Amino acid sequence: MLESFGGLALAFAGGGLAAAMSCAGSAKGTGIAGEAAAGLTSEDPSMSGKCMVFQVLPGTQGLYGFVVWFLAASAVGVFGGTGLIELTIVQGCQVFFACLPMALGGYISAIAQGKVAAACIGILAKQPEDWSKGILYCVIVEFYAILSLLVSFLMINSLSF
Repeated sequence: MLESFGGLALAFAGGGLAAAMSCAGSAKGTGIAGEAAAGLTSEDPSMSGKCMVFQVLPGTQGLYGFVVWFLAASAVGVFGGTGLIELTIVQGCQVFFACLPMALGGYISAIAQGKVAAACIGILAKQPEDWSKGILYCVIVEFYAILSLLVSFLMINSLSF
């Protein structure tokens, strides 16, 4: 019984870590971009909509972290209707480590994307017609968040208890 509790605790910790770190990174990243957006918008209110696009982009990692949390919770039977699966410590570690790519990748990429988005708001301020180039810069960082999501997704889906 104690081992089953420890296994579930590790599994829940992994899913929670993926969601919490991705959301924390997204909060930081959207804050960084939002500061730059507020500066430009105070000078030119017509840029508000384009600034909003740059601010929203680092927030996607929080959503990806939530998806990994949901997958981890589903893997241990939270949403199955039959109750929680009894997990060994080793099985709990498997879920925990499957969630780590999203936890780390989501946190780091969201902050990096916020910095890139803030710099791209500088492009918007000086060359408004080139703002779509900034979107491409942000998408390059987003690619690594998507890879983190994919790795965690594949690792969780490969588990069989």
